[in-house]
Amino acid sequence: MSPKAPDAVVMEIVEAGRFLSARGWVPATSGNFSRRIDAGTIAITVSGADKGELRHDQVTTISLHAPLPAGVSAETPVHVVLYQRNPDVGAVLHTHSVAATVVSLAHHGKASLPLAGYELVKGMRGYQSHEEILYLPLFENTQDMNGLARDIGDRMTAAPGCCGFLLAGHGLYAWGATMREARRHIEALEFLLACELERGRYRP
Repeated sequence: MSPKAPDAVVMEIVEAGRFLSARGWVPATSGNFSRRIDAGTIAITVSGADKGELRHDQVTTISLHAPLPAGVSAETPVHVVLYQRNPDVGAVLHTHSVAATVVSLAHHGKASLPLAGYELVKGMRGYQSHEEILYLPLFENTQDMNGLARDIGDRMTAAPGCCGFLLAGHGLYAWGATMREARRHIEALEFLLACELERGRYRP
């Protein structure tokens, strides 16, 4: 049996679930969220939970250096590798919004999605001006989560300033040093992707 996560950590995850669910970004039981507890342990949502109505017993703890227990999300290896490769990652959020799904699929096969000309790029850590282009990494979707995690880990290690990526036809991941920063990053990226979706529809 996994040790119980600290109440404050669980509440951060529960509140993130309510926040993201209210915006329609984690429909059905999609998405998964995690929070670092210490250097070797994280708290993460279990598989099949409604993220807008998370209970405390639907958040479990896992070691970053041991085999994964039963009942965790199939995408847990992606969370694990992000924490393993970057000690500054304190929280990871994964959403399945319409914008992230459609825009990522529209750019299927590309290495990244350039987000240019948007004021809200300044919502991302390290960006100071709308003149900067945010290149959001894009990965092919796959059911081989261990292989995907290795690819993501390798690419994110080579781009240490990056705070998010897309899975084609699947959704968005974003992270931060704290849950507050992770929530800011996921909200900023979701807004930018929604803008990209609208630009594809708009014809002046």
